[in-house]
Amino acid sequence: MHFTSPVCRTLSIAALLVLAASHALAAVVTSPDGRTGVTVTTTDDGRPQYAVQFDSEPVILPSHLGLVFRDEADLDKGFVIAAGTTSSADSTWEQPWGERRFVRDHYNELLVTFAAENPQRQFSVRFRVHDDGLGFRYEVPAQDAFDALVIDEELTEFRLPVDTLGWWTPGRGWNRYEYHTRNLPVVDITLANTPATFRLANGTHVSLHEAALVNYAGYVLEQVDHGLLKTNLTPWSDGARVKTAAPFVTPWRTIQVADDAIGLLNSSLILNLNEPNALGDVSWVEPGRYVGIWWAMHIGERTWGSGPNHGATTEEAKRYIDFAAEHGVSGVLVEGWNTGWDGNWIENGAVFSFTEAYPDFDLREVAQYALDRGVRLVGHHETSGHISNYEAQMDDAFALYGEIGVRQVKTGYVAHGGNLQRVDDNGELIKEWHDSQFAVDHFIRVLEAAAKHRVSINTHEPVKDTGLRRTYPNWLTREGARGQEYNSSWPLPNRVDHNVNLAYTRMLAGPLDFTPGIFDLQHQGAGSNRRVQSTLAHQLALYVVLYSPVQMAADLPDNYLARPDAFQFIKDVPTDWAESIALAGDVGDHVVFARKDRATDDWYVGSITGEAQRRIAVPLHFLDAGRRYTATIYRDGDGADWRSSPLLLEVEQRTVTAADTLALPLAAGGGAAVRLQPRP
Repeated sequence: MHFTSPVCRTLSIAALLVLAASHALAAVVTSPDGRTGVTVTTTDDGRPQYAVQFDSEPVILPSHLGLVFRDEADLDKGFVIAAGTTSSADSTWEQPWGERRFVRDHYNELLVTFAAENPQRQFSVRFRVHDDGLGFRYEVPAQDAFDALVIDEELTEFRLPVDTLGWWTPGRGWNRYEYHTRNLPVVDITLANTPATFRLANGTHVSLHEAALVNYAGYVLEQVDHGLLKTNLTPWSDGARVKTAAPFVTPWRTIQVADDAIGLLNSSLILNLNEPNALGDVSWVEPGRYVGIWWAMHIGERTWGSGPNHGATTEEAKRYIDFAAEHGVSGVLVEGWNTGWDGNWIENGAVFSFTEAYPDFDLREVAQYALDRGVRLVGHHETSGHISNYEAQMDDAFALYGEIGVRQVKTGYVAHGGNLQRVDDNGELIKEWHDSQFAVDHFIRVLEAAAKHRVSINTHEPVKDTGLRRTYPNWLTREGARGQEYNSSWPLPNRVDHNVNLAYTRMLAGPLDFTPGIFDLQHQGAGSNRRVQSTLAHQLALYVVLYSPVQMAADLPDNYLARPDAFQFIKDVPTDWAESIALAGDVGDHVVFARKDRATDDWYVGSITGEAQRRIAVPLHFLDAGRRYTATIYRDGDGADWRSSPLLLEVEQRTVTAADTLALPLAAGGGAAVRLQPRP
């Protein structure tokens, strides 16, 4: 379904281009609400540049644009603005699944063409300015000598005011995107992953990222001057950043802008900058909840490899399937079923089979056993980063899963940064980065191969999310952050404020398979640091705060059976939403989300806090006026604290309306989860 109210126009060059103080032409465009403005000019030496204002205050100071090629004339200096057009569009499109059903795409567009002589060359930059920010991309047409190109550098800059504070994870590290969030002035950035979020001195919030990353390298932000950040494209093993040919377009560089942190959370900018669904009918894509043989491995009760404690046995899988069927859980993930896990499996990428099971696991029997009970087996492909071995088998592997009724596959690429493996035409083993052009292209090939067999993908150790779930709706979710596994038996678990920071950084990119729902928060004893640093109520709230269309109930079944009061919320909360609204919060401190079930008129509220305890006031203005609702509140019990008393939980009910405000007490590291059901 696609609703459009086009307001499209092309303005004359005189209406678009104005004479700047330097006597050079400047192209200008503003957002539909008039608050965000973009000005495009050239410097005295012909370098293209742009600047962004929000409420007439600078957000991005004049910053350069351009591309550097290995063997051809660069797109950097000697340019003038040769042409420009503006247009506007206002449409509404429907997501097949998502955090909201309908998405409005309303923007003003500016297309600026730059031209140079000696040698003659040209390119365009397309700006789309929405009320929640803007995206821009390079568009390079076919022209002499541009048939085959190697991009050695992209010159895109983001010059932020020097008194800006930022939140980001370090870029281009050995542990991919899996780091704690840093909170430092922008001038202290060296290399930063995106989304990177910033708060200006006047309170304006900005997030830098990208959209529609296809056939190109991902980038990290690199500091080149005091507050001046530049796109640093992730290279191939041979040093090339991007291998392409004209004509081509780059991904969108995105700048989300809002009055406050909550405004960033309510943005649909990145989704809107992606192309529509390219797969056709996707009714086979199924959101849902899953359990799995996973946490037991991380806490040492089971093993991925074969042996007496092997987790992926037919018997154990059936036990999880029975549990799922009894409690309305739609999927069961089984890791470690296929041969190749014995020994140091992280180094075993070349020997994994994706169709051959261990002798103690009957894949077809387990899959049918699940279907007979209204459950689906969730498939698993761990590659250990050996791309060539996986691509040689993946068509057969997806065909097998499609044949036995598997609809979702969790893929994994556990390899240190820069260690994805491919075998070249000469049989030489080459290593690449997870966000290189090589890897970006691989992930698309996986999606297309899976779609042929009606299989959806949940990628772990992925390239960062850039909204491609709009174009490929079978890309359900991905990891790309420190997940729950760090809280199992790892020496440095996720910090207390980690999940709050995720909401304002990683989650701006798209869905996250964080695997919440751990109830045994101190499985190594109350005195151990190797534990989940949250309360039980916080774990429940994550099902609302951290969006994913497929979400795991990650703990052992016995731990859920021991706490039926808390488990009830996991059984009730959906994974597919009609609407989502961020209500309150601040980066690193706390966040409150409300989401409406797509299948019913129920609403759910989730709120989490970091180290500081607080009392949250949640106005219920999003409810239907004139209706009464039963609010079932799962909150931290009196005296709860993530350190000493994480399991204290109170479940209470009250009748509320849209005129009411809920007062939710959050313990240190705590949270609250609320179900709101209309009353007859």
